[in-house]
Amino acid sequence: MGSHNPAIWMYLFIFALSTALLSLAVVAKALDVTFVANAVQKGAVCLDGSPAAYYFSPGFGSGVNNWVVHMEGGGWCSNEEDCVERKSNFRGSSKDSGQMSFSGILGSSQQSNPGFYNWNKVKVRYCDGSSFTGDIEAVDPAKHVFYRGSRIWFAIVDELLAKGMNKAQNALLSGCSAGGLASILHCDKFRDLLPSTTKVKCFSDAGFFINAKDISGVERIKAFFEDVVVTHGSAKNLPASCTARLPPSLCFFPQYVVQTLRTPLFVLNAAYDAWQIKNILAPSSSDSSGAWRKCKLDIKACSSAQSQTIQGFRAEFLNAVSGLQSSPSAGLFIDSCHAHCQSGRQAVWLDSGSTIVDNNPIGKAVADWFYDRTASKLIDNCSYPCNPSCHDVADDS
Repeated sequence: MGSHNPAIWMYLFIFALSTALLSLAVVAKALDVTFVANAVQKGAVCLDGSPAAYYFSPGFGSGVNNWVVHMEGGGWCSNEEDCVERKSNFRGSSKDSGQMSFSGILGSSQQSNPGFYNWNKVKVRYCDGSSFTGDIEAVDPAKHVFYRGSRIWFAIVDELLAKGMNKAQNALLSGCSAGGLASILHCDKFRDLLPSTTKVKCFSDAGFFINAKDISGVERIKAFFEDVVVTHGSAKNLPASCTARLPPSLCFFPQYVVQTLRTPLFVLNAAYDAWQIKNILAPSSSDSSGAWRKCKLDIKACSSAQSQTIQGFRAEFLNAVSGLQSSPSAGLFIDSCHAHCQSGRQAVWLDSGSTIVDNNPIGKAVADWFYDRTASKLIDNCSYPCNPSCHDVADDS
């Protein structure tokens, strides 16, 4: 009789509703920026000399000793002129860092992020233009540009260790786009800075940039990355296991770094990465006639010849990540979407309509891999637009 009591049902309904609203409130909570203590004195500064910064949401419950450190994306500056321009906006400065809300892999709702919802969550502000690899002491008094990305990264990690990450049971270094590249380049360093007892893994979202020729046959991205490395003095901060074998500029490409990576890595990437198609395959500098202008923004608008070229680029990408398929510790989620950065949006990460491969949403695949429940090597074996669950997103860094 008691189970049919209307008062009890009303209580349960109100409890469920209040729990759901509380969950939404946690997800939507706006966080203030945290500036690294004594960052300027340490030289851990953005291009414009403003201090290193990050956003922090403390862990709770069973997640108090678990950490996910996520690095923002936002491209690179490859010469002094570009870096001078960049320091005048939020990509090169922390001065105007407003509030931020977390979602996706940084979300705090158990239902929408069961693998990491109650972990300590950090989003690192990206303001150096080198994927946190630069470190040049000298500063031109006229241009007043600081190339200190590596110092930013170490200063933030040091502060997080002091905040309790030195007691971490589990830790995940992640990032999107240029931050996703940084999660690969700094992966083993992150492992080495944490206790030997900590379970440490790395996660790269849209950070697997490949060394490919553009539509005119020019190795433009290779030359661009070489300029980034030289401008920022990055060579000494790239993985030594790679630079011992190859020129430093090649060690800015994940395909050469992952061959000797010691720490488990999960790569999430669209096979038709929107940024790579637009900037590596068909950059405007190689398309003076504008023939690729519509195609690279919308694959459905491509001619048959352009589609064939794009399919070739997908094949190149799959070949570049093929080494990870045979690695027992690696995870892969390669969808046939035209997207860039898929872990920060709840609708894509883990939701009723999120992107799936082999019936696995991204959030579940990454959590299953981290907790060693399954190897999670998921690859769409079909060409665009074969996956109806795709969310074609341009950027969510």
